[in-house]
Amino acid sequence: MNLHSFKKIINGEMELSELKAAAHQETLKHFGRTIQLYAPLYLSNECVNSCVYCGFNRRSGIKRSTLTVDQAVREAEYLRKEGFQHILILTGEDPAKVPVSYIKEAVVELKKMFASLSVEIYPLMEEGYSELIKAGVDGLAIYQETYHRPTYQAVHPDGPKRDFGWRLEAPARGARAGMRKVGLGFLLGLYDWRYEAVRLAEHLQSLLKNHWQTQFQVSFPRINPAETNYRVKYPVSDDDFLRLVCALRLLFPEIGFTLSTRERAAFRDQIFRFGITQMSAGSKTSPGGYALAKKNGKQFEIADARTPREVGRSLKLAGYEPVWKDWERVLG
Repeated sequence: MNLHSFKKIINGEMELSELKAAAHQETLKHFGRTIQLYAPLYLSNECVNSCVYCGFNRRSGIKRSTLTVDQAVREAEYLRKEGFQHILILTGEDPAKVPVSYIKEAVVELKKMFASLSVEIYPLMEEGYSELIKAGVDGLAIYQETYHRPTYQAVHPDGPKRDFGWRLEAPARGARAGMRKVGLGFLLGLYDWRYEAVRLAEHLQSLLKNHWQTQFQVSFPRINPAETNYRVKYPVSDDDFLRLVCALRLLFPEIGFTLSTRERAAFRDQIFRFGITQMSAGSKTSPGGYALAKKNGKQFEIADARTPREVGRSLKLAGYEPVWKDWERVLG
């Protein structure tokens, strides 16, 4: 499929049932009946940005906290006992209170416990990503939120995140630094998903052309109620969500797709067959949400509250194999 055909499909040219069947077959061809499971681990919810849709918005009034490295290890031990070997480390965006040196210190300890560590943090220069790779990070997730520049400026009224171009170039900086895998995406609900899908596809095509050695991934975060009163101006229906995932699967047959616990359990059990290759499970979205049982300071509310084992059982009932580990660093 080319970008011209992709544009036609997201605008409804193909029946959804036909599109789902094609996406399912393409997914089976390249990934088989496997879904990798991972968990997010929030180190901090400190943030200097004012993203109007986010619970970490500096004006939101939530209780702020940053885990000590020992606390992060306790959280990690909880996740390891649940069976996870792939962890996504997250922070808010406050380089002064949560500097790269602190993240590196945590990574060095967590790397002893897991096969793979990715980060979803504030954008860094290439040198910063290189430092994290040396500490043990092998993956980066950095979402543009919206590719529509006027909307981007409106939903990021101040703070460093307001710099559209700096964020847009972050995946390329991560790839140049040597990240094994780089994830990108947009936040469904901020602007017309069809516009966002085309810009994402163009962005990904450019990255694939210039950074062929990097394994790119796409995520599909849909806005969920957070500790803000943000009203979704461009709601995305379940059928439109399915159309987006299926169309991208046909355009990018070998790219990994990630689905988070922002989505309802019933919907996740339906959609994963049509392109998803990686899912989070048992997620907590606040620092200390696992072993430390902290409930305040969430980034957003999750919609699938099943335990990791329950998610794994659901996949097995559908004839799929939940994969807890699919990569190991051998050298370096």
